[in-house]
Amino acid sequence: MIDTSLFQDKKAAYYTLGCKLNFSETSTIGRMLQEVGVRTVRRGEQADICVINTCSVTEQADKKCRQAIHKIVKQNPNAFVVVTGCYAQLSPEQVSEIPGVDLVLGMDKKGELLKYVHSLDKCDGQGEVITVPTKDIRTFVPSCSQGDRTRFFLKVQDGCDYFCSYCTIPYARGRSRNGSIETLVAQACQAASEGAKEIVLTGVNIGDFGKSTGETFIDLIRALDKVGGVERYRISSIEPNLLTDEVIEFVASSRTFMPHFHIPLQAGSDAVLKLMRRRYDTELFAAKIAKIRSLMPDAFIGVDVIVGTRGEKDEHFEEAYRFIESLDVTALHVFSYSERPGTQALKIEHKVAPKEKHQRSERLLALSEAKQRAFYTRHIGAEALVLLEKPKAGRLFHGFTDNYIKVEVDSPEAQDNKLVRVRLGEYNEDGTALVAELI
Repeated sequence: MIDTSLFQDKKAAYYTLGCKLNFSETSTIGRMLQEVGVRTVRRGEQADICVINTCSVTEQADKKCRQAIHKIVKQNPNAFVVVTGCYAQLSPEQVSEIPGVDLVLGMDKKGELLKYVHSLDKCDGQGEVITVPTKDIRTFVPSCSQGDRTRFFLKVQDGCDYFCSYCTIPYARGRSRNGSIETLVAQACQAASEGAKEIVLTGVNIGDFGKSTGETFIDLIRALDKVGGVERYRISSIEPNLLTDEVIEFVASSRTFMPHFHIPLQAGSDAVLKLMRRRYDTELFAAKIAKIRSLMPDAFIGVDVIVGTRGEKDEHFEEAYRFIESLDVTALHVFSYSERPGTQALKIEHKVAPKEKHQRSERLLALSEAKQRAFYTRHIGAEALVLLEKPKAGRLFHGFTDNYIKVEVDSPEAQDNKLVRVRLGEYNEDGTALVAELI
């Protein structure tokens, strides 16, 4: 039995590291605590409860998590500190030994935080650890939550069965699993009733949707498309081998799914893709880009690339650079390879020097900037619908077009969470967005 009186009139602070999925889950934890009387801490206050949702995608991410925990404990010395997320699942004992940590919750326990907080008294010594082996994680913890911005995040899937050679996510989040279409549609309807105009579908490998329920991703997006009140959906990221022609064709004709794709390539060399244990080759990837462009010439296409993975020799990178340069994509998300304990990539002999990783990363970032600038420039003078977001004090309204061009708009009226028609103008002063006029 949960003693909810424990939480009455308490203040909580929330800290999230990592992906959109983590942000979605943290927001859901916040809502859960709010329902039992906990309010979010205000500026200048100290928290009674601190919840830290961690990431472990790279060695640097682990380091940032440790630094964040130390900083938060120092800022809130009397708070009951809960650490959850990927780093907590992979290294629970290490996390529990950090001074000030009271409770470490494994991946499948984060949705049951209330169940495991029996007292808000600080522990003496090492924090309590509540985890199960990742291979035994079978539960899907639902989450549909509003971020700080206009859009909502709907978690449709969790975990991954792919076990790429460089990646720890299957060890941190467990096997692929998902909610049912019925429950996810209900969550989208609830979000719409709360004012959601845009919903981002999140997950670890969302194209793999249906492992738990015998359903399919295409059936899911068809059902979500019918939800009244939601104007826009975006697919956060989808593996190229799971981005079927059927899905692309549906997005092209959909009422609500935006012409915006985020597709992980990871390497533009077939030899390196094999070392990574990816499930496609460059020919398939190029065909997916061509299919999107044939139906949606103005779609935004973002691509993930990892540089300096073990086995990526100079000739492999040069081959990858030429391949990526040839693709009609909009922007690159570039990551430097990081050694992760327990991964198969550690068995690959050739290692790339840090300086070389940096140089390769810089070249791809420059290529990305050129591609994105050309994409934005091509749309100057065009009309577009923009969903505006509440600006910070003294700043202009900003938002995104359907194809994810960032826009700034000067408006005397409150326009946040409104779809407005604009004409796209030139770049703003810092070159991060196009300045637009209301039509």
